[in-house]
This record gives sequence, C-alpha cells and structure tokens, in this order.
Amino acid sequence: MKNKITILGAGLVGSLAGILLQKRGYTVTILERRPDMRKASISAGKSINLAMSLRGWAALEMAGLRKEIEEIAIPMYGRQIHNIDGTSPFQAYGKNNEAIYSVSRGDLNKKLMSLAEQCGVRILFNQRVDEVELQSNKLSIMDLESNTPSAFGDHDIVIAADGAFSALRNAYVKTDRFNYSQYYIEHGYKELFIPAGENNSFLIEEKALHIWPRKNFMLIALPNFDGSFTCTLFFPFEGNPSFASIKTREEAESFFNEQFPDAVKLMPTLIDDYFKNPTSSLVTVKCFPWIYEDKSMLIGDAAHAIVPFYGQGMNAGFEDCRILMETIDNSTDKEWGNIFKTYQEARKKNGDAVADLALQNFIEMRDLVADPEFLARKKIEKQLGLLYPAEFNSVYEMVSFSHTSYHVAISCQKAQDRLLGKIMPAGDFDNNVNDQAFKTNLDSWMKEYNAEIAGIVG
Repeated sequence: MKNKITILGAGLVGSLAGILLQKRGYTVTILERRPDMRKASISAGKSINLAMSLRGWAALEMAGLRKEIEEIAIPMYGRQIHNIDGTSPFQAYGKNNEAIYSVSRGDLNKKLMSLAEQCGVRILFNQRVDEVELQSNKLSIMDLESNTPSAFGDHDIVIAADGAFSALRNAYVKTDRFNYSQYYIEHGYKELFIPAGENNSFLIEEKALHIWPRKNFMLIALPNFDGSFTCTLFFPFEGNPSFASIKTREEAESFFNEQFPDAVKLMPTLIDDYFKNPTSSLVTVKCFPWIYEDKSMLIGDAAHAIVPFYGQGMNAGFEDCRILMETIDNSTDKEWGNIFKTYQEARKKNGDAVADLALQNFIEMRDLVADPEFLARKKIEKQLGLLYPAEFNSVYEMVSFSHTSYHVAISCQKAQDRLLGKIMPAGDFDNNVNDQAFKTNLDSWMKEYNAEIAGIVG
C-alpha cells in the first residue's frame, strides 16, 4: 500500500490536506519554499483577508478543527456599501441571518501549520522545488537557507498544493495533451489599512464586509480581531485613474480624497501604505488533467487559481480537500490511480465554474452593488427565498451557504435571470405579491423555474 505522501506547499490547502491525510494513517511530509512564517515576520501588504463560508467550515469540521479556527474568525452578515454620495446601505448576504467569516490569512496559515505538526506531519521549510520527474516522482530541490541542491524521493505520492505557479503543474505542462490557460485581469490589488480606534474599538461596522464601489475600481475592508480592518484597493494597472497614473503623493491624496473621502478619514497611514506596499496581479488558471497516473495530483490553486471576488479561493481549496478525503474513504481498493480519477471527475467542472463565478462577481462588487435595478433584484431574491423557502435560493446563497456544486450554481444563474426577467417588469414586488392575479402568475413562473432547475441538477 502506498502510504508515504509528499505535499508541495504548506499554505492553507497543503496544511489542511496534510492534517486530513495524516489522520487517515498516511505518513505526510510537506515541502515549503518560504521560511516558517511562525518565526519570520510576514511582509505587510501582500495579503487579502479571507472570507470563510460553509464549504470551508465543512472541511475544517472533517478535520476536527472548527472550534480552533472559530476563535480567529469574525462573522460578516452582509455588505456595507459606501457610495460616493455618502450613503451607506447594508445588504444582507442571506435570508436567515447567515454570515461569512473574516479570517486573517497569516493567522489561519500559522494555526493550520501548528495543528498539522501536532498531528505528526513533518514540514520542511526553505525547500524550493525546481523540477519534478513525473515517472519516478523524484523532486529536485534547492535548500534556500544553505543554498544546497538535493534530490527528494522518499514518497509514494506527490500532491501539489503549491499555488498558481505550481512546480508540479509546470512539469505537467511539458506532457502530451495537457491543456493549460492563464488569464490576468487588467486590475491589480494593493493592501491598505484602517487602524483600530481607542481601546481596540472598530471605527466602522464590525460585522460587515465594507465595499466602496466605483465602477471600474473599488476598495474593500474586512475586520480583524484587534479592531483594525485590512483593506484592499482593486485598481487598473493602466489608464486613468490607475496604478500607472498615480505617481506622486499629491496625486494619491487628490485621488483618495475625491473617491473615498469617508475612508481617508480613517486611514492615517494611507499615502505611506499606498507607496510602500506592493502591487500584485490577479490570475485565473485552468488546466487539465489534474493527475498523472497513480503518482501525483494537483489540488487547490495549483489546479484552479481564481480571482478573490467571490471569497471562494480558500473555500474551494478546502472543499477539494474534503472531496479528496471522501473519495479515499469510499474507495474499496485504495488504489491511488482510481482515487485520482474519481476525484478529478468530481472537481474539474467545479474548478472551472468557481473561476467563472469569481470573475462575474468582480463586476457585481465594483459596479452593480450601487445600481438601483440590481438592488431591487437582490431584494426580490430575498423575498422569493422567504415565500418559497424549499424552492428558491439565490446563486450567492448556493455558493456561500450550501454545498450546491459550483457548476450547478452557475447553471442556475441563467434560470434565475429568466425568472427575475418575468417578475421585475411588473414593478413593486411588495405590493404585487398581495394581488391574486400576480400571485397566480408568480406560482406559474416558479413551477417553470423549478422544472428548469430540476433539469440542471439532473
């Protein structure tokens, strides 16, 4: 039986996969390129706070870790929109007070690493994987601390959780009939910061994800336990305005005062942060296959890197871990080749779908959240969910608060577009639902919608 597993990458997905595999009796070693982040200081300005939702929690529950992670998570019950005119409406995420949870990427990663080691996982830091020989599964490694090359092959299986620029996937690219694409959006991101108030108080609503939507760009803020907010500016690389067009402190001050005047008052280090913190790009990666014979496989961002606008990157990676473990648990022969194929069949279409959902949600967050027609639609979606609780969930609720497959959710979106296209032209939904003729039509439209969804779900 193949029991020795090497995981590439001690990030969120790699650490969680290590925990889950070690608890199933496998011997797990993780190779991590970076130094131990629990000992080294993490550079500021390179992280986006994470939004944990149901899929992520389910994987943590499988590992028995939910309680530990809840201790570093803050619930966010909706979006607090900061419009240019100074208004700040609140948009609830769910119809039953559901929440997504703000978690510091660094804090979560450190905790998962420690929990992995407590389970018996061996993590080797400063180990850069330069090359993978697929047939033998041998790894060519550079120890970045001693600058010493070595070969590593003490394993039966290699699982790559080493992110969007995976060393194992680079080896796959060189094989015959491997499909690969990467797509950079025209926007990058930069981390900014709102400090805590007096006595670690929150200067804006604590239990919300804050968005300053400005059509072609936006600022967001997620809460931290110390009362501060991690902010992220999503901004074009080129054009006007853009990262390229703002070159001086005066230009930056003018831009932020014009576009985000309420935020500027809360950000005393804003201009310093803007010029000090790095600008990072955002890439979507799709590829296939995710596996090589019975020897190796890709998981998380290594298989399906996505942009962060649905808050599903970590959640999708954690769901990968859960589905892989369920596939192992349900396997009768424990043959890795069969496990890999079953896992890939279950996850590939979902990896593609969540990537497309994330790109779509960028438009929603930066632009549509302030649009009156969009707000009216969201209100009707909530009311439909209350009127037909067993029959209607918005796509956002499917993605964030259920285990509905991503590929099913994105297919349901078109059906919901057609349903809302019938409802919205009639005008005031609150009054219309009290009209018997309209209610009869609504019941008929819902039957048509449910028939369509049944066909999608199969």
